[in-house]
Amino acid sequence: MANIKSAKKRVLQTAKRQLRNQARRSSVKTAVKKVVIAMESSNVETTKSLLVAAESRIARAKGKGLMHRNTAARKIGRLAKKVAAAARTA
Repeated sequence: MANIKSAKKRVLQTAKRQLRNQARRSSVKTAVKKVVIAMESSNVETTKSLLVAAESRIARAKGKGLMHRNTAARKIGRLAKKVAAAARTA
């Protein structure tokens, strides 16, 4: 543990931020997983609504600085592409 007061504060802030980021990252992964599972069950309406929710989670994570804007755009684009392909086959 640090000796200087500002360093101690920094350690505590980093730990708090780490937990918050971990939770956000986990919620993004969970939202994406739900979309993939819904695609496999071939329920188009549910999949589309879950896609909207996943896009929202990814955009929020991008806004909070959790991921780069291009990474977020790529994830949303690839997911939307998969959902569109699944909707066409269903």
